[in-house]
Amino acid sequence: MAISYKLEKFEGPLDLLLHLIDKNKVDIYDIPIVEITRQYLEYVNQMEREDLNVVSDFLVMAATLLDIKSRMLLPKTTDEEGEEDPRAELVARLLEYKRYKMMAQQLLDMEEDAEGAFFKMPTVPKEVAKYESPVDLNELLDGLTLAKLQRIFESVIRRQQDKVDPIRSNFGIIKKEPVSLEHKILDVLQFARRQRRFSFRQMLVRQGDKLEIVVTFLAVLELMKIGKIALTQEHTFDDMDIEILEEEGEETEPDLEGVEDV
Repeated sequence: MAISYKLEKFEGPLDLLLHLIDKNKVDIYDIPIVEITRQYLEYVNQMEREDLNVVSDFLVMAATLLDIKSRMLLPKTTDEEGEEDPRAELVARLLEYKRYKMMAQQLLDMEEDAEGAFFKMPTVPKEVAKYESPVDLNELLDGLTLAKLQRIFESVIRRQQDKVDPIRSNFGIIKKEPVSLEHKILDVLQFARRQRRFSFRQMLVRQGDKLEIVVTFLAVLELMKIGKIALTQEHTFDDMDIEILEEEGEETEPDLEGVEDV
């Protein structure tokens, strides 16, 4: 008695083969090629009204199945005992197709789940959206690295250490009042306004001790951050030049809100 089929349209011959394998509950690694080929051909015979471009793919697979079937029906000789299973290439194609089909189904499930998700578009105030940074830090600090600043800083520290008197250094320490970072920023800014362009090392050497050097270093970084000064260096390990960015006669006091003393 012939088996009747009522099948939906398949995406291709591999899709039909997977359906037949699942329907017959057979192992994909050990396909009963004779039975599967028979059922496959019965379905292809029902595709008379389909587009020729679609039917051609199914016919190519039908020819492949018939070729595999004929090779499996041939008696094996002693020399052919180690020959590869004729179904191996087809099994590899089916496994790859099945893997991509499962991935496509997972993506479809994710898309369906995402249909129930809603999000709110960001609402940014107009004045915030139009804000532009007054200083492009990437352009301002082009070529400047923390390593270069650190080398200059360590060089100044070594020069200060060389000035230490070995006898007087053993005397008692007189504690100083904390150094005001805000005051140091204003001091460096006033010095920059007078000099317009000067050496980074020249400014640090003017300081009294290590604490003032550290605070001066922080003050320079703050002034660079707010766009009051710029640092340039022609060659690696060279001294760095500081140049004030304010035009003469257009001096404005910097906003030092949030600056804490050291």
